[in-house]
Amino acid sequence: MSTSTPADSACCLPTFQGPLTTEEAEPLAAVFKAVADPVRLRLLSLIEHTEDGEACVCDLTAPLGLSQPTVSHHLKILVEAGLLTRTQRGRWAYFAVQRPALDEFGSLLRRRRETAA
Repeated sequence: MSTSTPADSACCLPTFQGPLTTEEAEPLAAVFKAVADPVRLRLLSLIEHTEDGEACVCDLTAPLGLSQPTVSHHLKILVEAGLLTRTQRGRWAYFAVQRPALDEFGSLLRRRRETAA
């Protein structure tokens, strides 16, 4: 069983104390871009709410009403953004939510909203 995530993907988002630098903004922008698509938000939700916390592409096509290549494309973007992990089992790839990254993303959004208030 192998888990693969691209070397350039962030497993966790950094905590920011001041204005964002270019180096901080780039990986964060990739996460925002990944979740800015309704299909990707649904994929995160579907995978998060599975019984065992992971799903195969074949389990995700019917709920979304999309083809396997389209779903795979969206999953790849979520993996590259560090929000999902991908585990290969024979011919099938299984995806799971990268909980620390998703929690930190939500925490970052809450902190920004609280400081704006």
